[in-house]
Amino acid sequence: MNSTYMQRKEDVKRKWHLIDATDKVLGRLATQAATLIKGKHKPTFTPHTDGGDYVVIINAEKVKLTAKKSEKKIYRWHTMYPGGLKQETFLGLMKKNPKKVIYLAIDGMLPKTKLGEKMRKRIRIFVGDKHPYKHLINN
Repeated sequence: MNSTYMQRKEDVKRKWHLIDATDKVLGRLATQAATLIKGKHKPTFTPHTDGGDYVVIINAEKVKLTAKKSEKKIYRWHTMYPGGLKQETFLGLMKKNPKKVIYLAIDGMLPKTKLGEKMRKRIRIFVGDKHPYKHLINN
């Protein structure tokens, strides 16, 4: 009888992946990063185990959106104070903090659980192409 393989947290081997965001579409970049962070690209993927890898994203300021989404896309959040609904356009947020745009896209694709909190800590996003993880990148 065959048994289903279940990965244990002690058996996880993490790699570091480098993604260059230059001229990439935001959603496709986020999907690629979320897949690596969750570990779904590995044959040992187990949903209840955090078996994903680290992801370093460079050139965050060069990410793109298709069609006219760059003018129309709006990020909304609430400060939890009365009348505290805030909003920012994609272009405005790209000027202030391009790392946050990519982080929010990836964050939306990760689980909203304790497991997801651990996964979020393995995202590294940088403006420009300089980063301190050159010695760890495998590919």
